[in-house]
Amino acid sequence: MTDIPSSEKDHPIDVVIAWVDGGDPELAEKRNRYLGLSGDKAHPGAHPTRFASINEIRYCVLSVFRFAPFVRNLYIVTDGQDPDLYDDIKTWFPERADSVRIVDHTEIFEGFEKYLPTFNSISIGNMIWRIKGISDNFVYFNDDTFLIRTIRPEDFFIDNRPVLRGRWIPAPLFRILWNTIRKSFHKYFRNNPAFQPKASFHLGQWNSASLLGLKWRYFTNSHTPHTVGRKTIENFVISNKPLLEKNISHRFRHYSQFTFISLSNHLQLLQGNRLIASPDLAYLQPYNRPKDYIDKKISLCEKDNRIKFICVQSLEMCGEEEQKKLLGWMQKRLKIENK
Repeated sequence: MTDIPSSEKDHPIDVVIAWVDGGDPELAEKRNRYLGLSGDKAHPGAHPTRFASINEIRYCVLSVFRFAPFVRNLYIVTDGQDPDLYDDIKTWFPERADSVRIVDHTEIFEGFEKYLPTFNSISIGNMIWRIKGISDNFVYFNDDTFLIRTIRPEDFFIDNRPVLRGRWIPAPLFRILWNTIRKSFHKYFRNNPAFQPKASFHLGQWNSASLLGLKWRYFTNSHTPHTVGRKTIENFVISNKPLLEKNISHRFRHYSQFTFISLSNHLQLLQGNRLIASPDLAYLQPYNRPKDYIDKKISLCEKDNRIKFICVQSLEMCGEEEQKKLLGWMQKRLKIENK
């Protein structure tokens, strides 16, 4: 057995991946049932693409084992589902077969079961720090985010503190004003007081910064793996339980919610953490792009050794040729082509 460095024994790093199989008919039926109860079947947080999957999680998990072998445990958070990766793991990384655990929503929502089922990735993210046995330092992945080069523990944590990938930008005051105008218009001119703007990537981050007292700027993170210090989040939640409950009460994404990762980042920054790194990311949205889009992105990733992470959004909407090209390249990077 390979000796584990003392730093990894004392401060292990776990990975959490939130995953849903949107093609599961039982889950779709349950989602539609709760949409019906809400009276809003066109809810902006319930678009089918939010739940779509073409087994990207396979590449996400295998990329962690290939490029971040120091990771101790890997937790996959689901709603009564199983991505069935056991054969892949036993084939390519048999030594890691016992380090993967499926975590049901009922575990992380223990004591808050009245908010289940939830179809809201923001609400789910708010609760992942409650996974039983999770390390104090962990990394949160979306299932469309992959590693493509070797990662060191120091890429995630230095001196037991999270490395934050992002930058400071001005508060989204125009977006806030525009949402206020739209809500008033629907309420007073269209007799639709229930109208809500679409939850947005940046507004959720701003909501996190705002509730911590920031007024003019916020730290925006990219679509990279996200580092988290569990104790910092736990201490905040213990002191602010009503805030947490209000945030997880939405079964579908809501524009008023704050995002867990942004909350974690801003808490770290307010506590003096200055470990800010560049994203080292290639971001891909291949749907409805020019024919050579994927080729150019692959070439960029191959040539630029600084790129450690890629995020591929809406790949399920692409044609079979585009999917095969990108996933075939991932198989080569991960060395899982033939065995």
